[in-house]
Amino acid sequence: MQSARDAGFELAGIAPIGTSPELEYFPRWIAEGYAGKMKYLEGRDEHGRLKRAALANVAPWARSVVVCAINYNTAQPYSTEVTDKTHGWISRYAWGRQDYHDSVMPRLRKVEGALKAACGGDELITRCYVDTGPIVERVVAKYAGIGWIGKNTCIINQKLGSWLFLGVILTSLDLTPSLPAPDRCGTCTRCIDACPTDALIAPYRLDSNKCISYLTIEKRGAIPEELRAGMGRHVFGCDICQDVCPWNRKAPVTDAAEFQPRAELVNPALDWLAEMSAEEFRGTFRQSPVKRAKRAGIRRKAVIAMGNSGDAKFLPLLDRLGADEDEVIAESAAWARRKLTSLE
Repeated sequence: MQSARDAGFELAGIAPIGTSPELEYFPRWIAEGYAGKMKYLEGRDEHGRLKRAALANVAPWARSVVVCAINYNTAQPYSTEVTDKTHGWISRYAWGRQDYHDSVMPRLRKVEGALKAACGGDELITRCYVDTGPIVERVVAKYAGIGWIGKNTCIINQKLGSWLFLGVILTSLDLTPSLPAPDRCGTCTRCIDACPTDALIAPYRLDSNKCISYLTIEKRGAIPEELRAGMGRHVFGCDICQDVCPWNRKAPVTDAAEFQPRAELVNPALDWLAEMSAEEFRGTFRQSPVKRAKRAGIRRKAVIAMGNSGDAKFLPLLDRLGADEDEVIAESAAWARRKLTSLE
């Protein structure tokens, strides 16, 4: 689709409206508690139906879904290639100067405008979403031919890999759908084997309660002790299951300016994150998705990462943080201190 390319997207396709095995499984996934505390995934319509279980539940007028994808990969090493445990890890997608929602949505609006100009003007009904609507983006991305859903539950494209932001446009137009991409994971289980918290409980099945991304972004309050060691040095998100994916070995890098990393967010100092003031947090992450985890959340994860670092240099700081007014930070600091002193 030329309009998508003109807007800066690398990939675009059309998904049909209808049921799929992935969406049929969604209610069971919710019922089994694998969504954790992400209550927004459990949103229901006036008939009590899960909104995300079928597009007809939220947009009965929709006839097609336009799906666009843009590469956000950069040239920095993967988390699995960095051995310095005294610095934290922020997920690759959050390194830039702008929240990806704010980067992708203007591009998507351009595609929407071109669609309306070519196919119906004001009579055409559309809705644009960038990871915010009642829709499971990776499922429609699969049926739009963007890529297949990997065993790590991420969309993987044969040429671009999985470092992709998705944008979707629901439309009342009945467009010819693209062909779904074939699953090329084969017998590979590297993502499952590499997950340090065993969040990938089976191929294509994720328990969010154990996922490091969930624990460092969505989870509020204390992290269960049995999961802390597996979190390693991660303070916001996790890239491990993508870092080890063979399809990302030769993933191209983007030249989009807004996705280029800020140096201070690649392997950030743990003590800087743990001692960050409210003012500094706002200034550093004002336009970043990291702000979603909130200052207290980032500080808590940094403290846990100190405990996993094996470096006694953090003990004086952990002693101070053990008296922090945030009870969860204080408890986490005490845990980290016990872990470090047990290694002496």
